[in-house]
Amino acid sequence: MNIKGCHIAFLTILYWFTCSLQIARAQHYNFDFYGEEINLMVDKSFNLPFDDSLNSDNIQRFYQALNQSKNIELIDSLLIYKEKYHLNDWVYYQLIRSIAQKISPKTENYARYTLYKWFLMSKSGFDMRLGLRNDQIILYVKSKDDISDLPFFNLNNDNYICLNFHDYSTIFNYNEPYKLVEINIPEATNRFSYKVTRLPEFKPDSYQEKEIGFKYHGKAYHFNLKINSGVNEIFKNYPIVDFETYFNIPLSDQTYQSLVPKLKEYIAKMPTKKGIDYLMQFTRYAFLYEDDRQIFGQEKRFSPEQTLINNASDCDDRAGLFFYLVKEIYNLPMIALRYPTHVTIAVQFEEPIGQSILYNGNYYTVCEPTPQDNNLKIGQLSLKHRNEKYEVVYNYLP
Repeated sequence: MNIKGCHIAFLTILYWFTCSLQIARAQHYNFDFYGEEINLMVDKSFNLPFDDSLNSDNIQRFYQALNQSKNIELIDSLLIYKEKYHLNDWVYYQLIRSIAQKISPKTENYARYTLYKWFLMSKSGFDMRLGLRNDQIILYVKSKDDISDLPFFNLNNDNYICLNFHDYSTIFNYNEPYKLVEINIPEATNRFSYKVTRLPEFKPDSYQEKEIGFKYHGKAYHFNLKINSGVNEIFKNYPIVDFETYFNIPLSDQTYQSLVPKLKEYIAKMPTKKGIDYLMQFTRYAFLYEDDRQIFGQEKRFSPEQTLINNASDCDDRAGLFFYLVKEIYNLPMIALRYPTHVTIAVQFEEPIGQSILYNGNYYTVCEPTPQDNNLKIGQLSLKHRNEKYEVVYNYLP
């Protein structure tokens, strides 16, 4: 072999030796993320201990060590996944939680787990803040969304909403502010959105079949739904968002294809009024009714797909599903009405029917998607709610 050949051979061996060293210095994490296989390499320099007491100085030192580690490849990979799978911010945060759990299991060291979430979200561009009080570490994110059930604070005319309240719900201190950790992260400027306009593209084999049915005018209708329990997991800690955000959460593709085309087939030859009535009866009687407080001990809203997945649901959940189906199949103007203890929907027809609501110059007909004491027809409102004040909480205009 001549000198040139020896040189090339040496460079090749050096290249593979360098690659081997890099692989040896990295830890490979492979895990399922709602049906997708995620593969991430984490350099060993990024895997750091944190056994110190919770104070600003210790967190500052931990941040500096993480910031000086080889973290760029991991963060770039996370952002590539976000782009590739079109992850909304809320779903991306679930991905961050998953990798933080892999690096630092929550039950082993909660502070370290939270600091990894904070660092990775910040380096992904989100404006994150940490609050400390005694042994509590609170994670906040800047958001302009209207969230009704989570603590927040205001800074420079921006709201910062608590992301890990579910871990502190019984001991959260509302009376005294948490001390903020002052760390400047230049790239962490973005607001976080709780809007979920797209669900992950779950693999077809991750779905199960669920049979539901109801009777309409004496005839039985059956549906073989395809459901994915991963949807419940996505929304496990999802807060109570504003009604516009809530009513516009979609179905995943497989669930959609197992339900909506079948509904369209059944109502294809019906006039609009009868088709809406069919959807109204479907959301009333294809599922058991149970109040959230009896199931969860507190108010919780299901996304439309969760209402299909779970065996029981209440008025908010049915209103969300009914709204989604009417919008998807007929795309008619609608308003959502909130009473003191009830939520329902009113639809704008060409001509109002029965009990109608005048709103912004248009009449909307009440279509009750939740079972009541009487089997209400389109345009009928229960006696209890006729005498109660209501608020229009969302107006949908196609």
